[in-house]
Amino acid sequence: MAGVPPGGEYKDLVLFLATAGVVVPIFRRWRVSPILGFLGAGVALGPFGLSALEQSFPWLHYFTVDRPEQIAQLAEFGVVFLLFTIGLELSWERLRTLRRLVFGLGGLQVVVCAASIAGVGFLLGLSPVAATTVGTALSLSSTAIVMPLLGEQKRQYSNTGRAAFSILLLQDLAVAPILVTIAILGDNNGESFSPRLLLAFAPAALGLLGLVALGRLVLRPMMKSVARAKSHELFVAACLLVVLGSGLIAAVSGLSMALGAFVAGLLLAETEYRHEIEATVEPFKGLLLGLFFVSVGISLDLSVVIAEPATILGSMLGLMLLNGIVIFALGRLFGLKGIVALETALLLAAGGEFAFVILNSAMGAGILAKAVGQALLVSSTLSMFCIPLLATLGSKLRSRVSLRVAEALPESLPDAEEPRVLVVGYGRVGRLVADMLTRHRVSWIAIEREPALVEAARREGRNVFFGDASRPDLLRRLGLDAALAVVVTMDSPEGAEAVVTTAREARRNLTIVVRARDARQAKRLYGLGATDAVPETFEASLQLSEALLVEIGVPMGLVIASIHERRDEFRRELNNPDALGGRTRRVRKITDS
Repeated sequence: MAGVPPGGEYKDLVLFLATAGVVVPIFRRWRVSPILGFLGAGVALGPFGLSALEQSFPWLHYFTVDRPEQIAQLAEFGVVFLLFTIGLELSWERLRTLRRLVFGLGGLQVVVCAASIAGVGFLLGLSPVAATTVGTALSLSSTAIVMPLLGEQKRQYSNTGRAAFSILLLQDLAVAPILVTIAILGDNNGESFSPRLLLAFAPAALGLLGLVALGRLVLRPMMKSVARAKSHELFVAACLLVVLGSGLIAAVSGLSMALGAFVAGLLLAETEYRHEIEATVEPFKGLLLGLFFVSVGISLDLSVVIAEPATILGSMLGLMLLNGIVIFALGRLFGLKGIVALETALLLAAGGEFAFVILNSAMGAGILAKAVGQALLVSSTLSMFCIPLLATLGSKLRSRVSLRVAEALPESLPDAEEPRVLVVGYGRVGRLVADMLTRHRVSWIAIEREPALVEAARREGRNVFFGDASRPDLLRRLGLDAALAVVVTMDSPEGAEAVVTTAREARRNLTIVVRARDARQAKRLYGLGATDAVPETFEASLQLSEALLVEIGVPMGLVIASIHERRDEFRRELNNPDALGGRTRRVRKITDS
């Protein structure tokens, strides 16, 4: 690029990575939400932060973002990946169970909050169309901030988390119609609604139906084909293709990219690849969401705050107060307990990322004056800075009230939240173990690396997922933190050892039972932290001995007792660092003599 020093085109990327690698860990150490770290870094790096001091201190140029518009464009993918992972965790069945909260509570929230804000805007002198546009924009909360906050607290499946998610989901669904309406009103110079408005929704509806139909036909076979290749790189590429491709198809249809990605996530949530996909896209989601928060901080025009502090702060507080009161009242109307409704209201009181899209579209269409739009954007941005603080306040109020709220309805819990045995490997041994667990009414979930075995098990209605169990993030998504035990039945010694190491590091008090090929591998597995290692050769020898002794007339009781005694002796030998070695040395000495 002309006029850019060598390497200068990468400066913005380096600054962002420095923020993610240096600033955010410091915030975590201080027990402050990393979101505030990204937002604060965005303010400092942006044109209204350190850039304002460049004339006096030219060296600050190396610590400021040169092309914020490019960062903002890339940052939009953070919300796209967030909605995709939400879809993966939800599934169509769980969405059906939440329909009352989504379309009832969520729908009323958008309508009532938009009408209330529009009414205030109209009283302050805005035209009916401009007031309505402002009302719809400021009634939408921040999915990109609220859902990660709930995820950090592991409360996305609590009653508060379900209510907040339901409202946020309906808000995301409402963005596309709002944008289409603004475009039509802009074409009509904001004069009035027309019958064309209804026809304008047709491409979006057809695009959504086409996306669902295409996804059902293509997604599972594609992921199956990629999984058979047994290449992690190809699997990552396929996941990125699904997220970005579904988003682009939705965008071409007039919908938001985030909604398209959400639909793709819903379609994949019913497949055996769900957990592996979720673990694969998680790093991309985290980085891109961080970039999104940085871009929000960059867009904060501090000059407007300094020029009109009373107006900006008054608008911000009024927005949060009005939204909070409406959401609390609606939550109580829909049967939420007081503390749940209050926490939900605090989380969703502030503005959201889609306010940028809607207000900028309205200003571009000539519906809203630029001065008013810019002031509202700054107020909305400042309110987003308050979300982590409001979440902390809600959490403290919940603790102070000491009200034990049921964390989730059974039908809305994800698979990973139920305490169960995690079976790693679903070949011949894993299937037999799972059958025995079922006979004793012990809940289980299995993970298998071979796509053909997973597909066959899924056809039988078994709770088996595709994935690599040596990845700690995947084990956690399958419920490692709440698991009763982990049983590793893999026939690969290296794979079994990797899983034991990962599981033990993730949870020190976990029961881990492992299949081993021989005594030597069993000893290694004990050293890695296995609770019990079962060598195939030894157990086969014990079974042969048992059958032989019974057939030649030894009483069954004595045989079983001796088998158990020999098994205990063998375990002690394996767990004693010197026992097995000493036994081996004695055998060698006898042989040599």
